[in-house]
Amino acid sequence: MRRRLWLMSGILLVLTAIVVTWFVTSPDRFAAAEVKDVADGIGDAERGKLVFAAGDCASCHASPGQPDHLRLGGGLALASPYGTFRAPNISMDPVDGIGNWTTKDLANALLRGTSPDGSHYYPVFPYESFAHMRAGDVQDLMVYLRTLPAVRGRPPDHDLNPLFGIRRFVGFWKLLYFRPGPILSDAAHDEIWNRGRYLSEALAHCTECHSSRDVFGGIKAGTRYAGGQDPTGTGFYPNITAARIGRWSEQQLADMLKMGITPNHGRVGSSMADVVTNLAMLPESDRRAIAAFVKSLPSRPTPNP
Repeated sequence: MRRRLWLMSGILLVLTAIVVTWFVTSPDRFAAAEVKDVADGIGDAERGKLVFAAGDCASCHASPGQPDHLRLGGGLALASPYGTFRAPNISMDPVDGIGNWTTKDLANALLRGTSPDGSHYYPVFPYESFAHMRAGDVQDLMVYLRTLPAVRGRPPDHDLNPLFGIRRFVGFWKLLYFRPGPILSDAAHDEIWNRGRYLSEALAHCTECHSSRDVFGGIKAGTRYAGGQDPTGTGFYPNITAARIGRWSEQQLADMLKMGITPNHGRVGSSMADVVTNLAMLPESDRRAIAAFVKSLPSRPTPNP
């Protein structure tokens, strides 16, 4: 009888653990007040074009091997310690892309990291930052995306370590690191700084590259903007706090974001060159706002590679 009770208790504990795990790792679809009014057909394509540029969308989703950065057929291979990810087709093709998506589908992807079929997206898609976007920017972005050409063809699947191939496990990652919600205005700073903070922390997702990550791929809080190793382990993103660029003026930083030339006459390279190409499309006021925010960051030592 005692053995039977122990067996029944063990089975109950296992079943309870399975139910709890299933519940806490469930993908979240937005129901937050800030996006409750997201609807199709609302938005401005010209503003959406700027959101598209600030978000550096083409750098990942443009089809490789062709010159048109607005052909968003995906396929770019992104190496990581967990395997190789491939950027999806986000063109308006109804079969291979997102042509059948609603604006709410896009909002769920950007603000919750959840696909239309209710699956977790891997955080190589930087929704940890995009989750701070405003609903209006999501609507404008979708209106703009609908003006771009449909591209046929679906990229190959991700090629990941089998353990990381289970998308449900991303729910544990979200529990540890994912904190969605709008960026509230800070009354201690002016409108320019607050605009720069929004652009840097949400749309341009600067911390995704300029930070170091732990073994689970989460950003180490003490390294935000202080630099980090690129996912392939072959390079290192620079420190952009005062510890590295403290002598740069706001204007010099804004100029670098437009022309890609540093105050010491160097030229940015690698993925930052694409970022500059996109940020150059923004109004000068936005680049100045980003510069004002970045120049206000606390000095942090560069992490060891």
